[in-house]
Amino acid sequence: MAMEDDDRPRKKVTHEIGQDLSLLSVEELTERVALLKTEIGRLEEAATKKRASRDAANSFFKT
Repeated sequence: MAMEDDDRPRKKVTHEIGQDLSLLSVEELTERVALLKTEIGRLEEAATKKRASRDAANSFFKT
C-alpha cells in the first residue's frame, strides 16, 4: 500500500501566516522554512528592482 502512496502527486507545500503549527512534522516545518526563505529572497529582489527604478526616475526628473 505504501507504493501506491508514492505514485500520487505530492501536494504543493503552502503556508498560511499565523496557521497552527502543532500538527506539522519536523520535515514539514523544515520545508516551510525553506519555502518562506525563498519567498523572502524573491520579495527582496523585487523591492531592490523597484527602488532602482524609482531612484532612476527621481534622478532623471531632478535635473
